[in-house]
Amino acid sequence: MADTSSITSSYTSGNVHFTGLGNGTDFDTLIDGLVKAESAHLTQLQTWRATWEKKNTAFQELNTSMLALKTALEKMDTMNEFLTKTATSTNSTVLTATADSGAEEGTHKVEVNQLAQNKIMATATGYSAGSSVINSSGGDQILQYVYKGTTYNLTVPTGTTLEGLANLINNQPANPGVKAAVISDGSNYYLQFRGMDLGANATLTIGAGTTLTGFNAADWNTTQVNQNSQVKVDGWPPSGWISNASNTVSNIIPGLTLNLKDSAPGSTVTLTIGTDLEAVKENVRTFVTQMNTVRAKIKEITKYDEQNKKGSLLTGNYGVDIISQNLKNIVADKGVGFISYNTMGLTEDTYVSLGQLGITTDAQTGSATIGLLLLDEEKLDEVLKNDPTAVAKLFSADYLGESKSPAFTYESLVKGTTQAGEYQLSVKVKADGTGIESATINGRAAKITGSWGITGAAATPESGLAIRLDARTAGATYDGVVTVKLGKTGELASELADLTDKSDGPLAILQNNYKDIMKSIDSKIDYEETRLDRYKKTLKNKYARLDSLLGYYDKINSQLTSTIKKLDSSS
Repeated sequence: MADTSSITSSYTSGNVHFTGLGNGTDFDTLIDGLVKAESAHLTQLQTWRATWEKKNTAFQELNTSMLALKTALEKMDTMNEFLTKTATSTNSTVLTATADSGAEEGTHKVEVNQLAQNKIMATATGYSAGSSVINSSGGDQILQYVYKGTTYNLTVPTGTTLEGLANLINNQPANPGVKAAVISDGSNYYLQFRGMDLGANATLTIGAGTTLTGFNAADWNTTQVNQNSQVKVDGWPPSGWISNASNTVSNIIPGLTLNLKDSAPGSTVTLTIGTDLEAVKENVRTFVTQMNTVRAKIKEITKYDEQNKKGSLLTGNYGVDIISQNLKNIVADKGVGFISYNTMGLTEDTYVSLGQLGITTDAQTGSATIGLLLLDEEKLDEVLKNDPTAVAKLFSADYLGESKSPAFTYESLVKGTTQAGEYQLSVKVKADGTGIESATINGRAAKITGSWGITGAAATPESGLAIRLDARTAGATYDGVVTVKLGKTGELASELADLTDKSDGPLAILQNNYKDIMKSIDSKIDYEETRLDRYKKTLKNKYARLDSLLGYYDKINSQLTSTIKKLDSSS
C-alpha cells in the first residue's frame, strides 16, 4: 500500500518551500518562488540601473550649481558691475551725478549756468473750443514747419478742427520728433507746438510755405527757446562755458555723468566721488560663497571614506575630476594678462592672484571645510583700502588692454577675436625715421598700419590688437609688453559656459553616455522581464498538468482506501 503521508509532506526546491500536493496545493506560491529564484539577474540589472540613475541625477545637480555660479559671476564680470563708485552732491536740486568704475575718487565743483531746452511755441490767437474748425476753406491747406533744418509739409484737409490738427501732427508718418497739444488759458484754446529734442541745434520754425489760415509764422508766440546746457567744472573754462545739447553730460569728467536739474548761475555745487567698499566686499563674499557651493557639491559626490576604504557615487569619475581641476586652476593661477614681474622697465600689476586678496583654499587635514575657499576679511579690507581698482581688475577686468611699456600705447582690440593674455612686442624704426620697418607680437609678424601703428595678424591670439609706437628714434628697436586682462569672474564664467555646454560640455557628454548605458540596461531588463514572464507561464502550464495528475491519483487513492476498508470489514 502506498504511503500517502509521504505525498502530502513537505517538498523543498532550492529556496522554494511548499506543503501539500494535489487538491489544495499552493502552486502560486511555488511558482512565485521559482520565478523569484530565476529573477536574480533581473534584480542585478535593476540595481545597476538605479546606480547609473543616481549618477545622472548627481550630474544634473552639479550642473545646476555650476549654472548658478555662472549666473552669479556674470552679474559682476565687468568693472562697472564689480566696482561700485558713489557720487554725492551738495545740492541735488541743481545737480546729481553717477560714477562708473573709471571715475577717480575726489571732489569737483560744478556751476550750472543754464539747462538745455527744447523749442516750444503756441498760437497767438485762441479758439472757443478744441473742436473749432481751423480749415473751412473747402480745400486742403498746408502747415509747413522746419525742424532741425529739414522742411516738412503737413496737409490739413478742410473741416479739420484744432484738436484734429494736433492729431495730424502727432501721428504724421515718420514724425521727426515734434509734438502738438491743445492747451487752454481758461477762456480760449490754443495749439502748442514743440520739438522734443534739446539743444541749440534742435530748431523749430514755421515755414513760409504755410497756407493754413491763422498758422503762419507771425501767428505764433515762442514760449521757450531751444538752447544748450552750460556748465563750468572746477573753474574751467576760465571764460565761457562747456556747452552740451543735453542735461545728461558725460564728456567732461572721465567716468562721471552729470545730471543737470536746474540752473544756478553764480553758485557752485560740490560733487564728491568715492568707492562703496562694502558693496565690493559683498561681491567678493558672493564669489567665495558661490564657488564653495560648487566645490562642496563636488566633494559630496566624490568623497572617499578612508576608514571604510569606500568611495562615493562618483569617486574617480574623470569628468568630475576635469571640472574640479579646471575650476581650481583658474582660482589658483594668476589672472590672465596680469604681470607680477618688473623687467624692461615694465609696470607690474598691484594684484595678480586671489591669494593676495585673502582668498585661499583650506588645506588643513581634518578640517570640515577642507577643499573650500576661505576669505580673510581683514586682508581684504587692507587691499581694498590700498587699491580698490586693482582688486576690481583682478576680479572683473573685461578684456582690458594696457601698455606696460612707455614706448607703446595700447589703442584697441576686437572683442570676441583678440584673446586675453600677455603680448611681447618688438618693433624696429626705419633708418630714416619715417615709420616702422618691422614689428612682431609674441614672435609673430604683425601688420604695420600707417606710420606708427601695428596690429596683430589674423588667425592669431593677438588678432585685432592695435598698438601705437610712441618712441621713434631712427633705426632703433623697441621691446615692450601689452596686456589684455580678463578677470577671474569672466574667466570662470567662460570656463563654466564650456563645462555646462549642452552639446560639447563634459557634463553633457557624460550624461549622454550614462543615458545610453541606462537605455541599454532598460533593453536587457525588458528582455529579462519577457523571459521571466514566459518562464512563469511555462511553470503554470506545467503545474496545472501536475495538479490534474495528482488529482487523478488522489481519486484512485481514495477509491483504494475505500475498497481496503470494505475488505477489512468483511473479513
